[in-house]
Amino acid sequence: METLWQDLRYGFRMLARNPGFTVVAVLTLALGIGANTAIFSVVNAVLLQPLPFRDPDRLIIVNETARRGTVQLRPVSYPDFLDWSEQSQTFEELAAFSPNNYTLTGDGEAERVVGELVSASYFPLLGIQAAYGRTFLSEEVRLPEGELVAVISHALWQRRFNSDPQVVGGSILLDGRSYTIVGTTPQGFDGIQGGAELWTPITVLPPSFTHFLRLRGARWHAVVGQLKKGVSLDEAQAEMDTIASRLEEQYSNTNADRGVQLVTLAESLVGDLQRPLLVLFSAIGFVLLIVCANMANLLLARATSRQKELAIRAALGAGRLRLIRQLLTESVLLSVAGGVLGILLALWGVDLLLGLVEGIPAFVEVSIDLWVLGFALLLSFVTGLVFGLAPASQLSKGDMHEALKEGGRNPGAGSGRRRFRSLLVVAELALALVLLIGAGLMLRSFEHLLSVDPGFDPRHALTARVDLPDQNYSIAATITFARQLLERIEAVPGVRIASASSDLPLSIFWSANFMEIEGRPEGRENRPRVYRHYGTGKFFRALGVPLVQGRTFTARDTFDTLPVIVVSESAARRFWPGEDPIGKRLRIRRPDIDSPWRTVVGVVRDVRYRALARGPDNDPDIYLPLGQSREPNPSLYITVRTSGDPAALAPSLRSIVRDLDLDLALYGVSTLSQQVSDSTVQDRITAFLLSAFALAALGLAAIGIYGVISYSVSQRMHEIGIRMALGAQPRDIFKLVVGQGMVLTLIGVGVGLVGAFALTRFLESLLFGVSATDPATFAGVSVLLAAVALLACYIPARRATKVDPLVALCYE
Repeated sequence: METLWQDLRYGFRMLARNPGFTVVAVLTLALGIGANTAIFSVVNAVLLQPLPFRDPDRLIIVNETARRGTVQLRPVSYPDFLDWSEQSQTFEELAAFSPNNYTLTGDGEAERVVGELVSASYFPLLGIQAAYGRTFLSEEVRLPEGELVAVISHALWQRRFNSDPQVVGGSILLDGRSYTIVGTTPQGFDGIQGGAELWTPITVLPPSFTHFLRLRGARWHAVVGQLKKGVSLDEAQAEMDTIASRLEEQYSNTNADRGVQLVTLAESLVGDLQRPLLVLFSAIGFVLLIVCANMANLLLARATSRQKELAIRAALGAGRLRLIRQLLTESVLLSVAGGVLGILLALWGVDLLLGLVEGIPAFVEVSIDLWVLGFALLLSFVTGLVFGLAPASQLSKGDMHEALKEGGRNPGAGSGRRRFRSLLVVAELALALVLLIGAGLMLRSFEHLLSVDPGFDPRHALTARVDLPDQNYSIAATITFARQLLERIEAVPGVRIASASSDLPLSIFWSANFMEIEGRPEGRENRPRVYRHYGTGKFFRALGVPLVQGRTFTARDTFDTLPVIVVSESAARRFWPGEDPIGKRLRIRRPDIDSPWRTVVGVVRDVRYRALARGPDNDPDIYLPLGQSREPNPSLYITVRTSGDPAALAPSLRSIVRDLDLDLALYGVSTLSQQVSDSTVQDRITAFLLSAFALAALGLAAIGIYGVISYSVSQRMHEIGIRMALGAQPRDIFKLVVGQGMVLTLIGVGVGLVGAFALTRFLESLLFGVSATDPATFAGVSVLLAAVALLACYIPARRATKVDPLVALCYE
């Protein structure tokens, strides 16, 4: 212990004696360790920490699958959920839930509240107990219709009810209906998927929608289950496969080709984040390795000034292990100092990451906790050992007798040490190339994504949403409200066109149905699945969707006129290949609605509704006039095309909605351009961060090769002087020095290309429109790295050409 204390004190003195070196080293290490700590804090919170629910390892999301060419995950119908609950023996309990928006009225302005429709088992299954009152009773969540009761969140209780514990037993007005508040949730709970502030029984729906609870084909619920103790996921999967086969046989009309897939709740919630986070964590780990290589080179460069000191200590009896321990103590001191500063940087970096990374569940708390602090300190210690061990070993085995001679040759110029420094530079260049290629692929992928034609014109368009309570707005009342609303909006100065629709491109809600095409034989193979959208007459003009053939909707397309439909180009090609689709007829297959045959009157361009990265797929789009709707539309999406700044119209839209109905809340106000941008935010952030890490690696690699070549020039002054004295020209010296650097570069590029071919395949699922082994990216990045390395070699090479042979011949 005493010798360790002596090493520490001596190490502190040595670092204090070289403040310039110490400051540069600590700052470099702080950036590397701090960035790793910040990203690890996100990885730890999202991927490593258990979910804040009871027995999270036993919580399973039960998905229904549809086998139509490829297996796709689908929501679950309420009858299927009830059968699963009754027949399953591997689950303690199953609970159904689905997102729902509410318009909260009463005291103050109407407010849109995000909530969930849940079964009675939802809260007990998750282990959530009410902070005040209780959660739902089984008799309150029953068919044919549940009780009008509600559980509110801690956040809503504070914001709307001023944290009044007497709120339990009181009433709350939701969508025009009075609900009894039976309880409040504990602080921090906002549902499985996050963002919920209100829960009502799953059996309480607007009157015109209650029949959906009895339709086995109406699929819109998610299901979570808790496995019984000792039951594995595979055992539960096998049982659910058996139940699904039984239901498929029993209800062949609705459950044909329907299966079940089980995934853990953790995987379901954060699965999409796992690969991007691990890619970023690996990338910043590569940067830290390059920092370690640079630090090792920096310590070796100090060998010249420390060699005589170490020789004297060896002569006084210090063994090689003692010298290595002293040198490692100094490197660990540097690294720990960098780690402490890095933790402070990580506190800022975590906030920055949280502002950038999308999709983190609301209940995940990212912070610098004890686990993260432990990781940072361990990383600091290991980093110090990594970059300190090799230099310490090299320094301690030098020729100590030669170092003690007054005019002895510099032991730091040994060929072994030069080879080791060159090896470090090759490693830096290889790691930098892997990062640069990864960043290049992400940038090219993002460029392809931005160049995708969405099928509509997002410029100068404002969008918003308003929910219409079912008891106040029948189908006819909804159509009337939409007409009055659009008339008033179009009267606002600066508005060119306004439309209303059941959804919008890149929104999170779409309705899918099976179609029947006139003239085709009966059978499931002749019932294509399509995405259905309702819109008013100017819907396509407001969105900027070009008409390809025929016409779009008009004000004359009402409930009393010929039922019409507009189809996308993909639908026309698929349903009537080589034929003129105008005049063809099809109808929606809906067991709950008497759907008429509709005549195709127009074909419009394909729109990328679901995502920019998803083109027209096997389920194309069809469009119906809102004036001919035979089903209620609980929400209207408003699109306003303007001649100026669309965002400036938001106050006018809110005022118009309030004038029409004080109990309606306009929300989701955003420009269409912003929605397009938001749909690519995760790709943009991943590309940005990976590019930032790659540029940092490139800069560090350039510094590394500059340091090695510069040090080599200083060590070869005598040789250079002899060469010039014997007639070598400056260009020959220049080629000699640059050649040495470029040989290292080419070796590094070669090793890096092999590594990149192996590692970039992990990026494949994140890429769009570009291969993980894209030749152009690999070649371009290799040339870029070689060019930067050439520039790094240029300065020491130029300095070598300025050497005075007379001075160099005297140089030692």
